[in-house]
This record gives sequence, C-alpha cells and structure tokens, in this order.
Amino acid sequence: MYRGDGYEFVELREYVPGDDVRRIDWAATARTAQLQTRVVLEDVALTLSAIVDDSPSMHAGRERPLLESAREAAEAWFGAADGSDRIVRLPLDQPFKLNGAFEVAAAVLPRGAALLVVSDFWDLPDDDDERLILLGLKFDCTALFARDPWYDALPLGGFVHVRDSESGAVARVFLGKRERENYARAVRAREDALLERLANANWRTGLLDEDRGGACLLRAFGVA
Repeated sequence: MYRGDGYEFVELREYVPGDDVRRIDWAATARTAQLQTRVVLEDVALTLSAIVDDSPSMHAGRERPLLESAREAAEAWFGAADGSDRIVRLPLDQPFKLNGAFEVAAAVLPRGAALLVVSDFWDLPDDDDERLILLGLKFDCTALFARDPWYDALPLGGFVHVRDSESGAVARVFLGKRERENYARAVRAREDALLERLANANWRTGLLDEDRGGACLLRAFGVA
C-alpha cells in the first residue's frame, strides 16, 4: 500500500502542485487559510520505473563502463517487482537529457510510483532544485550517483592528452601533484553538493561504482 487517491483517510497536509483537486478539504483550508489536501490510503499495485543515463560520460570507467553497472542496478530494481507490480521503462531521447526524462516521468507515472535515476548528473542544471523537489513530492525517488572512476586519484602525471567524455574535445595538459590534488578536491566537492541537493529534495541517495550495480542499489536502501 502507499498514500494516494483511495478511500481510507490518513491525514491532512498542505496542497502541492499535482494533487488531485477533488481531494482538497475546503473546511480545513478555510481554517488554516492555506490549501489542504486529504491524504488517503489506497491498496494498489506498485509502479516501478527507472531512468538510466546512457550519455557519453557514462561510458567511462577504469576496467568497464559505468553504464554497465548502471544497467545492472536497473535490472536489480525491476527484479524486485512481484507479480502485481507494474514496470515502466521510460524511453529516453537522444542525446540523453535528464530534464527531458524527468518531464516524461512526471507526465506518465502515477503519484506514489517508485522512480530510480542512475546517472552522473552532469546534465542536471545547477538551478533546477524546484524540479527535483516536485519529483520528490510526487514519487518515491531514489538516485544512484555514478561516482567518478578516478575519485581516489588520477593515474596520470606529467604532460598528457585528456579527452572530455561528453564533448569529445581533446586537450594537452600538465598533471602534477597540485593538479591531481585540485582534481580530487573538486570531485569530492561536486559529489557532496549533489547528494545534499538530492537529499534536501526528499530523494533517497546512493553511490554507483563501476563494479557492482546491484550491490550499490541495495546499499542505497541500507542493505549490506
């Protein structure tokens, strides 16, 4: 069971965009001077859906692409469904655009659906927290953040050629001790900031490495 549009009354809460207007409690609204929605309990099948980032950066990895691990996590996600659950595999436009996938999810999934997003989130705008919050209110959202394969340390040193995995641009740069330390700090700062944004938007979060997608999904739910 989940909280949705059904028959057994659970509680009142403030209205959020997307709520069924038929569930607005006008008496409570008059008392509080704010729109109030009646939350009820509905016995229905769970809907599971997943968005898997297949952009070029997800093809990076030390021994195998992050995308392989991401697909393993998605299969483990769908493998948890029982016979009464509904599975929705969201189609993605090419090239991958995270906001476009979010718009599709918001349009086709029912309120209360369990949504998994596996991505490195490079396509997520820095100022798009409102969309994350709305999704977090409407769905049970889980994000597996694909950790940079070189999170621990860059393996190269000296003058090297590096390629941007998203654009394909190549540049010759010098990687000394200071540059490697700056890279490590930037990677950690971005990861911490992104996980905080998602958590503040009511998303469950976990980290995806390139080795064990299914195990990473379990860890996001606190299962060793």
